[in-house]
Amino acid sequence: MLKSLGLDSIAEAVYRGLLARPRDGVADLAERLGLTPEQARHGLDTLSELALLRPSYDREGELWPVSPEVGLQVLMARQQAELAAHQKQLEESRAAAARLIAEYAEARPADAGPHSERLTGIDQIRDRLAALTRETREEVMTFAPDGPQRPEHIEAAKPLNRELLERGVRMRTVYLNSACNSPHTLQYVSWLSKLGGEVRTVPTLPTRMIVVDRKAAVMPVNSNNSAEGAVVLTGHGTLTALCALFDSVWNGARPLNEESRADDQGLTDQQSMVVILLAEGHTDETIAKRLGVSPRTARRLASELMTRLGARSRFEAGVRAVQNGWLSEHR
Repeated sequence: MLKSLGLDSIAEAVYRGLLARPRDGVADLAERLGLTPEQARHGLDTLSELALLRPSYDREGELWPVSPEVGLQVLMARQQAELAAHQKQLEESRAAAARLIAEYAEARPADAGPHSERLTGIDQIRDRLAALTRETREEVMTFAPDGPQRPEHIEAAKPLNRELLERGVRMRTVYLNSACNSPHTLQYVSWLSKLGGEVRTVPTLPTRMIVVDRKAAVMPVNSNNSAEGAVVLTGHGTLTALCALFDSVWNGARPLNEESRADDQGLTDQQSMVVILLAEGHTDETIAKRLGVSPRTARRLASELMTRLGARSRFEAGVRAVQNGWLSEHR
């Protein structure tokens, strides 16, 4: 129960045993708890490392268990500090990635280098994708962050997809989990899978992206409006980073038809992501966009989780999520 604070089951049992009978030695403690002396010593070592044992004021050379009111609060404060530091690193990484994308996706034709090409409008984007499709020899990797796919987009993509798969090109696509709620998207994925396409899902995606043969990537200029324009990136360094990003997301995604399993806290992948977004202070509208669901669904998910946490505000939800160990497993 206290694993998220650094106590394994043996250390927790030893701590509880000492709180009940603080004068017990190793032998008595082990016998009473059904442990070996080595396990009892391991538990005592862990408690000492976590500062849950202190020297006794009454008996020199003996240790005394620190009260849970003090000791566990210190551990939680330490964990919160670690989470804050990790969150800062995450935000810095996010900012660096955003600068990298902006450097290319926002580039003007006048200052575009030899490794970027600006596309304006849907016609140019589709024409360029068709040309890339004809040149593809090995694989296509796609992030599709819009949740349920629109029927007209599906029909437009089918001829290119069929052509690629019939040529033996490997196609891997990552959708949002919310795509599973769309009958026409599921029908399309079933069609794609029968032809050999591979599909997985995740709670959120960083951007829309298509990578061809690990040599060219097509990304939107404006992630909020993919019709506004796109950029084709071919620089080696940029492609290496984007391919690494795709591989990382793909390895952590689950097959579309695989049932979502709850974690040790009873949270699904989608609920875990909502907890993180709530803790970061995002609005229902932002959460909806990140998850590819309607604002109404986002409000319902947030409300249900805040109720489970007994929180009245997003800030309080974040604090309670940390205290309950909901964030430490997902960040």
